[in-house]
Amino acid sequence: MKWASSASFSLMSSSGFAGVFIFLSQIFLVSMMRCKDSCSNGVGISKACGRFGRWRVGLLPLLIFGCIVGSLCVFFEVEKDGILTREEVLIRVLWEEKIQLFRKQFSLSKNKLQSMAMLFSSEDQGCVSILNSIVSANCESELNRNLPKLWIVCFVIMGIILSSKLMPIYRNLFSPSKKVVQQQQQYEPQNVRGGGCWRKRILCLGIFLGTSVSVWIYFSMNATIVMRRKETLANMCDERARMLQDQFNVSLNHVNALAILISTFHHGKNPSAIDQKTFAEYTARTAFERPLTSGVAYALKVLHSEREQFEKQHGWRIKKMETEDQSPVKDDYAPDKLDPSPVQDEYAPVIFTQETVSHIVSVDMMSGKEDHDNILRARASGKGVLTSPFKLLKSNKLGVVLTFAVYKNDLSPIATVQERIDSTVGYLGASFDIASLVEKLLHQLASKQTIIVNVYDTTNSSASIKMYGPDDVYGRGEVYISTVDFGDPTRRHAMHCRFKHEPPPPWSAITTSLGVAVIVLLVGHIFNAAINRIEKVEDDYREMKELKVRAEAADVAKSQFLATVSHEIRTPMNGVLGMLQMLLDTNLDATQQDFAMTAQASGKALISLINEVLDQAKIESGRLELEAVPFDVRAVLDNVLSLFSDKSQAKGIELAVYISNKVPEVLIGDPGRFRQVITNLVGNSVKFTEEGHIFVSVHLVEEIKRICGADKHLFRQCYDLVENSIDPLRDSLSGFHVVDSCKSWENFRIFDPNNESNDTINLLITVEDTGVGIPHDAHNHIFMPFMQADSSTSRTFGGTGIGLSISKCLVDLMGGEIGFVSEPGVGSSFSFTAIFREGLRNSVDVKRQPSEIMVSDFQGMRGLVVDGRRIRAAVTKYHLQRLGIDVEVAMNPKSAISKILDACNSSGTGHVDMVLVDKDAWGEGSGLAFTHPIIELKQNGRLKPHENIPKMLLLSTSLSSSEADDIKSAGYVDSIIKPLRLSMMTACLQRALGIGDKRYQEARQPPTLKGLLNGKQILVVDDNLVNLKVAAGALKKYGAMVRCAESGKAAIELLQPPHKFDACFMDVQMPEMDGFEATRRIRDSEQKVNKLIKSKEASVEMYGNVAYWHIPILAMTADVFQANHDECVKYGMDGYVSKPFEVEQLYSSVAQFFESDAVAVVS
Repeated sequence: MKWASSASFSLMSSSGFAGVFIFLSQIFLVSMMRCKDSCSNGVGISKACGRFGRWRVGLLPLLIFGCIVGSLCVFFEVEKDGILTREEVLIRVLWEEKIQLFRKQFSLSKNKLQSMAMLFSSEDQGCVSILNSIVSANCESELNRNLPKLWIVCFVIMGIILSSKLMPIYRNLFSPSKKVVQQQQQYEPQNVRGGGCWRKRILCLGIFLGTSVSVWIYFSMNATIVMRRKETLANMCDERARMLQDQFNVSLNHVNALAILISTFHHGKNPSAIDQKTFAEYTARTAFERPLTSGVAYALKVLHSEREQFEKQHGWRIKKMETEDQSPVKDDYAPDKLDPSPVQDEYAPVIFTQETVSHIVSVDMMSGKEDHDNILRARASGKGVLTSPFKLLKSNKLGVVLTFAVYKNDLSPIATVQERIDSTVGYLGASFDIASLVEKLLHQLASKQTIIVNVYDTTNSSASIKMYGPDDVYGRGEVYISTVDFGDPTRRHAMHCRFKHEPPPPWSAITTSLGVAVIVLLVGHIFNAAINRIEKVEDDYREMKELKVRAEAADVAKSQFLATVSHEIRTPMNGVLGMLQMLLDTNLDATQQDFAMTAQASGKALISLINEVLDQAKIESGRLELEAVPFDVRAVLDNVLSLFSDKSQAKGIELAVYISNKVPEVLIGDPGRFRQVITNLVGNSVKFTEEGHIFVSVHLVEEIKRICGADKHLFRQCYDLVENSIDPLRDSLSGFHVVDSCKSWENFRIFDPNNESNDTINLLITVEDTGVGIPHDAHNHIFMPFMQADSSTSRTFGGTGIGLSISKCLVDLMGGEIGFVSEPGVGSSFSFTAIFREGLRNSVDVKRQPSEIMVSDFQGMRGLVVDGRRIRAAVTKYHLQRLGIDVEVAMNPKSAISKILDACNSSGTGHVDMVLVDKDAWGEGSGLAFTHPIIELKQNGRLKPHENIPKMLLLSTSLSSSEADDIKSAGYVDSIIKPLRLSMMTACLQRALGIGDKRYQEARQPPTLKGLLNGKQILVVDDNLVNLKVAAGALKKYGAMVRCAESGKAAIELLQPPHKFDACFMDVQMPEMDGFEATRRIRDSEQKVNKLIKSKEASVEMYGNVAYWHIPILAMTADVFQANHDECVKYGMDGYVSKPFEVEQLYSSVAQFFESDAVAVVS
């Protein structure tokens, strides 16, 4: 139980330390989270805070590891210093004492048996084996008792390890969810000072309680140590007293046995079997049985009447002791010089003695006071009796004498006192040297130096006689008294024990309590720091909220400022560009027209720059959102080619687009932003390319992944397969050497094998050029706004360097990635991915696609493409297949001529309707010479004119005037100028093949803007007179009947049903009432009228025979921040056009309202 309680205390101590460490870890974690929140600033985490957070995250596992190690150290230190060490010492001391005693007793038994062998001829057998077996049994018993302790220690270690393993689970179970964290982040601290006050009160209370606990631990452990010390002293003293008592009892029993032996062999036999020699020899041999005796003597009972005969028989006289009180005698003590014993009734002369006390032979024991009393009590009681301590004869050492009466053999066991006195024949006495006895006993113990032992005769409690021990024993600390029973009931003895040294300071209690106090203070310091940090975080958070409000207000102000700037810049630019366009529509000479066109181009460039800057501002403010509408990706690419066709033709570079047939026809996304990215990339390529080509390709990401698998090293091979080219680095679109485009997208995350594909459409778009390339030192900042490859770029090629930055942001918004590879002097290749959804074919609004033409006229036709370059032939084949034409490719002149002749032969199987030959099929101008063999066959008559000769068309990037004249003579019916696109190829092929009459072709053409607006009554609302004049002039140019209004109120009055207007163009920003408010009021009035008509409270005739009133209202705005479809729809508008007017945008806006009327008019 003692050990269990001690172990419990050590476990509680280690558990307490573990709890403190865990609490410390939790406070550290909370502080870390608070600091992390304070570093967030609502936008992101700063770099300094990020580094600070990383070392804190690394320190937290070290703190938890320190918790485990500290708990183990506390447990083992408490066990070692306070409990286990003392228990081990006590157990070791006690067991060593037991073993010593056991061995001593065994040696005694062994020697006794050897002595008895002299008398009974018996031998000792097997004693050593018995000893070993007993010792082994004791060791096993001790191990079994210590085994539970080892198990407890193992369980403690396992518990700590298990708790450390369960810490992540505990953190996941009890850590706040994301929702709670978000709520905490959204929480705005209230009553900060009050919260800090109660936290500090808790801190003070915690420190007070912790200090109290440390003081309690000190006194508790100190009391335990003192109690252990007392228990140890008591155990050691009791053990020594018991051992002394046992040893004395052994000697007492042996003396008693010797008395019986004398009674049997001396008085029971006649003649006696024992004489002085035999007695001396026997007692010498059996002295080991009486280790505490200094000598044994036998005195014969002699009556006064028998004295004379006795003295004659032994030849010496009975002598008297020198002193009656056994006072010290001189060292030259001689029995012969003693006086004869005085006359008395009875004598007890010593006749047999042990060799060590042979000097007392003939001495009358009855002449000494102590011996006389002892003899009388011994024969009356029949037991061994002791004298009080006195100085022994000759040795002068303090000792006692044990006396046994020797009786006749026929004494009854129940004899009376008188019968015992009468039956007494002699007295056997044994002297005990107490000092030597105790000293010898202590020498047998391993811990004899630990305590001081004093033995007292306490028969007289008021005057105890010290039998053994030092004199200066007072003031040595605690005293423990053990009683000692030497077998004489008339005498009492006691053993006083003290520790030899003063008790050491209770270092374990001091260190543990100080450790707890230090930890409490440390935790208090950390908690105080956490409180201060929390208060600072709350103050910072409150300040951050205020700054956030200010930043939001500044952002709103910035947006309003940009909107105002945009409006104020675009408004005069609208007037400038509008008037320039109206000026160009007048009769100008060549010089005037050149000046006007130059001014208009400069104005458009300025508008483009403004758009880019405002797009960048929208992206930075996070207000740029993408639409999700169906669109035709092939039509978007055709529009981009149309935009740059003039520039590419002027430079003589080849511009081409190839879209894989795996790409769906209709996608859902933002076509405007998708087109903007491609326009920026192609525009840069056109700007920086002087010769060669610009090639745009579109593929599905899954298409490339399926061909290549997961091995990125196969990307180069995969790209070759997709492009149907053996070595695209040389066999390129124009024959120029190009960069490896695969390197621009091979590290995209979407190509990661672990990236699972879903139901989205993932496009990979690559723009390859043979331009000047980008220097290597400019690669790192190529996507930074307003950054260009070098400072000379803006002067040589122009531009602001903002296009790529906008493109990257737009690609990110589309869920994709953008990258590039470039080599100076070789060219560049930009690739990006975009994520869309697949749409339905009929979901595209054809009214918004004026360039799309029905291609049913070409269904079933067959064409032959003659070109020596694989990629260029694949591009031509792609565009023909879009028209439904079955295409075959011929790579060399011989096979091409063979296929043409086979098509001309009526018995041939290869019918061909058209042959498209590239001007530079096998070199510059080689396409013009391709038809020479066919012309020669015609001239020789081998090819007759009535045979079905296919139409020959020449593909060229540009044609000189002389080359244009040579086309007809070379046998070509027409030429197609690149870049190839659907509308241009359709028109050229219809003209070359003569499909339909002119009226039919005109009917098939989509309605023009003039056809849409001709005769329409349109109301234009703007507070700026210049804008009114420009807008009115632009609409009148296309045949519209325009009326102007200068305010929103005027527009409301004019648009009250009934009215004759077909549409309204309304400015958004106007004084007094903006366009949104005016539109809302117009819609309210229309709804009232519609309700009246629907409820038949008003007739249709009252409102111009219109059953449902809803005039199309289009917003006119120069503010690109507000010019979005959702904002317009919110206030009831039907769309918007930005100022200044662009023909395509104006067409797209009005086509949905007027196109059906225009088609009806045409038909």
